[in-house]
Amino acid sequence: MAGSGSLKRNLGLWSIVGLGLGYMTPTVVFDTFGIVSEGTNGAVPAAYLVALVVMVFTAISYGKMVRIFPTAGSAYTYTRETMTPGLGFLVGWTSLMDYLLLPMVNCLIIRLYMESMVPDAPPWVWVVAYTIVMTGIVLTSMRGTANINAILLAFSLVLMVTYCVLAVAQLNAGEGAGTVFSPEPFIHDGVQFSAVLTGATVVCFSFIGFDAVTMYTNEAKHVSLMPKAIMITVIAGGMIFLIASYFTQLLYPDNSQFTIVDDPLPEIGLLTGGPFFQLFFVAAAFAATVASGLASHASVSRMLLVMGRNGVLPRKAFGYINPRTHTPVFNIVLVGAVCLLAMSFSLEFISALINFGALIAFTFVNLTVIAHYAFRTRQVVDVRTAIKYVVMPGIGAILTGVLWASLHGTALIGGLIWLAIGVVYLAVLTRGFKRTVRSFDDPEADADMSEPEAPETEGVGSERTAD
Repeated sequence: MAGSGSLKRNLGLWSIVGLGLGYMTPTVVFDTFGIVSEGTNGAVPAAYLVALVVMVFTAISYGKMVRIFPTAGSAYTYTRETMTPGLGFLVGWTSLMDYLLLPMVNCLIIRLYMESMVPDAPPWVWVVAYTIVMTGIVLTSMRGTANINAILLAFSLVLMVTYCVLAVAQLNAGEGAGTVFSPEPFIHDGVQFSAVLTGATVVCFSFIGFDAVTMYTNEAKHVSLMPKAIMITVIAGGMIFLIASYFTQLLYPDNSQFTIVDDPLPEIGLLTGGPFFQLFFVAAAFAATVASGLASHASVSRMLLVMGRNGVLPRKAFGYINPRTHTPVFNIVLVGAVCLLAMSFSLEFISALINFGALIAFTFVNLTVIAHYAFRTRQVVDVRTAIKYVVMPGIGAILTGVLWASLHGTALIGGLIWLAIGVVYLAVLTRGFKRTVRSFDDPEADADMSEPEAPETEGVGSERTAD
């Protein structure tokens, strides 16, 4: 662990957006389609639309805060710097749960795919093989991780576009709703807003990638790229989910054609394009899941790095950066070890826990905008600034709070247990809440996180050099 290095600023705008979209796993819209369609009575696109509106408000708040605090701590940093260090720690602790579990979710999905394809092989083989490969790739370099992620993401998006073309052809031929243009996927008899809201709590899991890109702030060529990257990621991801779910809902108004409602992706591929297309469609799902695994594995390792450099976690291990690869080696290996737990847990249980931490983080990011601009710096001086710094983030906080309150009971119980553990750990760190957790502004904690930014003339005004 001697001779710790620094992160390297080599990620351009589209590399960061690609990592965010890869994190979001575009094909997950098909994995969860059956569950959400059943819960919303055939209004999956409506659930995605509600979730997208909530996420846009939150993305605007992220864009404001990343300019003020250009570091990789995300909601953790913003809360501790604008409110209190203790509250910031607890927000970071709840976020840590979903960040740690997301790589394992991808591992679980791969395990389930392989079990269906090769049922005679023991499940642990796929878990171990996946974990070794993914950990090895993320260990090498952030630039290499981003490049591989981009290739896998492009492949999955091409197959999703192909699927939409096939779906349109079938709709024009009289299949499903028999039309390409219809309000039915959003509103029809039997659709209740409460059910759509519950469905939105399920699909908001798909949007987690847009906030995860803030973890790459210290590796962006310029910090000024981050607000744009955040907004592009959430809007692009939301449109992908909306379009794919819209055509799927028109083609399959209910779940009567699916034998496996919990994950109908393979059947959707088969029914839409036949066995040959199904093969490529499932391959695209593999690619999207692996891309998400790369992005989530890299992201959580950097969150642990921030906590290590800050002294919240043991600095010698968690704060170490390999000087040759410019990656936080210990954290990456630790996340790989967590992925191995995919041999034991079910996808349903782990997925239920993830949204708890994510929605807590989203709510507090909106609140930190109000805390910083309205109270710390007192920049709210007229109607325009009040709308910008109080009303809009206030709406975002209320909307994310409503989604949080609508979570499944399992998620609430599991999340509250994790939060209680965090409170106990915070009490130990602060010796009974008598000490203050160190600030990210402490030069010892954050000054050597990354290499200096490139000169502003390189990349800001040029698409070619920005990526």
